[in-house]
Amino acid sequence: MKVAYLSPLPPERSGIADYSALLLPALLRKIDVAVVRRSSRRSPRGIDVWLYHVGNDADAHGWIVEALRRRPGIVVLHDFVLHHLVAGLTLGRHDGQAYLGAMEREGGIAGRLLAHGVIENRIPPLWETRPQDFPLAREVLDHATGLIVHSRHVEERARGAGYAGPIRHIPHPAWPAPGVESAPVPGGPVIGCFGNVNPSKRVPQLLEAFARLRRRHPEARLLLVGAAAPRFRLDDRLERLGLADGDAVHREDYVSEERLWSLMAACDVCVSLRWPTMGETSGSALRALSLGRPLVVSDVGWFSELPDDVALKVPVDAHEVELLTGALDLLASSEPMRAAMTRAARDYIAREHRLERVADAYAETLELAAGGDRVRDAVLWEVARAAGETGIGPDDPEALALARALREVGVGA
Repeated sequence: MKVAYLSPLPPERSGIADYSALLLPALLRKIDVAVVRRSSRRSPRGIDVWLYHVGNDADAHGWIVEALRRRPGIVVLHDFVLHHLVAGLTLGRHDGQAYLGAMEREGGIAGRLLAHGVIENRIPPLWETRPQDFPLAREVLDHATGLIVHSRHVEERARGAGYAGPIRHIPHPAWPAPGVESAPVPGGPVIGCFGNVNPSKRVPQLLEAFARLRRRHPEARLLLVGAAAPRFRLDDRLERLGLADGDAVHREDYVSEERLWSLMAACDVCVSLRWPTMGETSGSALRALSLGRPLVVSDVGWFSELPDDVALKVPVDAHEVELLTGALDLLASSEPMRAAMTRAARDYIAREHRLERVADAYAETLELAAGGDRVRDAVLWEVARAAGETGIGPDDPEALALARALREVGVGA
């Protein structure tokens, strides 16, 4: 079997590029992979399966979607909401008719009328105001012969959108925690937030909760690490909340991987909030868990699926700031609770997100896609033989559990 692998790759500044840099070496040890880059002028030959990594960014993934349209294949759907991607591939290329068509397929005549409003500058861009209402994922799903997803949330949304092909749920691989020294950060407890600084990461709510936390913990420090959105006026918000003196908030823009780990290692608690969610899985949250850092997340999407013993979950509602403040205060005040969450986080990462386990699941999925019915029949035969040798009959509860597991990986009927 030979697999063509299309994804952003370093030095591109992309979470999916980092993902592929982590996964590819492990995958190459198991199967024959031909890496197709944006700059590749020729398609590789002798390919059995085409694998496309798709995220919500036209700059990083536009060329991959174009290749998918020419040659359908397995799609790793990193985000379900793809409105930014589709807008970039249509309006970003001065193709208003294609955007109108995508919105009409998604939302009927009402969707088309809204798209006209965007094109004529009568309403704000929908990818900024209401992307979750118009995911536009069908532009990718219609060309996917199978999906790999990282959460039940994305699987359910794909099925809800009418996707009938095979779906394999494979956890996002976790980066092994490197042996780095913690960055020196005065004061404490240290709260860390890593990634783009913008409203969808709930940074305004985090800043307000942190300002309240400082009333009980005057030496608390907040690390805000990541590029700020162009129209996000961070300095004004810090000034309004009394956090602009430079002691309360430590601010860094895009940092190297080594610096990122060092800053995370300095944290007592890491925060990873989202709304709206695009269906993404957070690489920074997984890095924090690899380090054993207690985590506070929004109770949405993939984040809701994290075990309760590794993450405190905050609903996105009218009480968000109050509950977020309480979660931070609880972790800041209880060293035993932080220690318990550290142990649980490391156990969870080793159990569910270990790189070799993820690479094995990829290899199995791609082999099934390449071999089709022959591989499926062989797997079913081996499972049936092994079940018979251990005394499991067709009516036993264990047989039903095996059937459910086989269906989950796209093997059973």
